[in-house]
Formats: sequence, C-alpha cells, structure tokens
Amino acid sequence: MARRGLMVLVFAVFCSLVHAGETATTPSVIHLASEEWEDYTAADGHGLGWDVLRQVFEPAGVKIDIRTEPYLRAMGLAQRGEVDACVGSYRGESDELLYPHWNFDTDHIYALGLASSPVPTPETLGNYRLAWVRGYDYQDYLPNIRHYDEVIRRTSIVSMLTYKRADFYIDALTEVDYVLNRARDPSQFRRTHVAELPLYLCFAKTPEARTLMALFDRRMEELVKNGELKPIFERWKQPYPFDSN
Repeated sequence: MARRGLMVLVFAVFCSLVHAGETATTPSVIHLASEEWEDYTAADGHGLGWDVLRQVFEPAGVKIDIRTEPYLRAMGLAQRGEVDACVGSYRGESDELLYPHWNFDTDHIYALGLASSPVPTPETLGNYRLAWVRGYDYQDYLPNIRHYDEVIRRTSIVSMLTYKRADFYIDALTEVDYVLNRARDPSQFRRTHVAELPLYLCFAKTPEARTLMALFDRRMEELVKNGELKPIFERWKQPYPFDSN
C-alpha cells in the first residue's frame, strides 16, 4: 500500500510539472494577420474583431500583435508560419492551416444588386452572374454557383452592377454596406441576406500556433458560457453569434 501511495504521489507530481511546462511555453504574444475591414479589423487596432480577440487572449496573458495585409497574403503568411494565425477565414479554406473548434464570429452574407432585379434566394443564386473579392471562394460555401467573377477592389462593384456586368455582388454585410454607402444613389440598389458563415482564426502548423489554438478554444468555451462577449457585440451594434450555444 505504501509503495502504491508513493507511485500515485510521483505520478501527480509528474502531471503537475507537465502542466507547468505547458503553461510556461505558451507564447506571450499572438501574431495575427488580417485584411483591413472597416470597424472590424482596422489597421489602427479598433473594431469588433480586434475587441473580441483581445478579450479572448489578453486576460490569459497573451497580447495580440496585428498585421494588416490583403486576405490572400494574410493566409499565405500563416501557411508559412510568419504569423500565428490569419483572421476571418471560413472553415476548411486551406489544408495547410489548422482550424479550431470555436468560431469567433459569424459572417452575415448578403447579395447586393439593383433594386429593379429579382430578389435572389440561396436556391436561385446559381442562375445569376455573381461577383466577389478575389480569394473569398464563395463558390465553395453557396449552393449551385456557376457564373462568377473575382474582383481585386470593391471600388469597381457599383459600376459593375450599374452597367450590368454582374447581377449581384456577394460579401459580408459590413462590406456590402461599405460599397452601398459610397454609391451616388444608394436607393438604386437592394441588399438581400443569403447565408450565415462562421468566421475562424486559421492557425499556422507550428508548435507555438498549436498551443495558442488550444488556448483559444479553452477561452472561447469560457467566454460563451459566461456571456462576456455579448457586451462587445452590443457596443458595435452587431448580432451576437452564440445564442444557440
């Protein structure tokens, strides 16, 4: 019995040392790359997305370091391990990256078109000529997509729709509003909700990034359970994406 008790004690000490080692190796900074989305992941560090991620990491002792890049470049940086994660990916976009269990937000996907056009539905989108920003790959997430063009800049969208070079522009609600608010006559256009897509951090395949991903999932579990993220979404006047949880 004494020998068994000693073995149990040794095992307990070993486990505590392993746990302490894991804690000690958690990086003190997470390097994140993101496209600049207005009031979401702004280059100066303000926005809903950055506020959510600060609440996830900083109380756990990990500061966020942000880098603003076009979306595809942000993914490439994560794939090469030059940053720990890129921000705002849809699950499974790249086999070269790791996706956590938890999303940190949800993209509300809309179709922007002329007000005189038929109202699209998820089932009928495939009948139209669509456009979206290069690299967003909505053809993988929306049903029956056949005809689409990818644009480099959103500044060309209004003229594409006005001159009927595309029937609808597909993007998240905040970006659709960004385009709509810069149209000379916004009343010429109509936006229509077509999908909800969870947003993820996509992590590099490095030991540091794997540790940070595990921390991310633990923290998201806690924050959704205790409701600490709700005030952030309320402050930015955006729907809270975790009510179903």
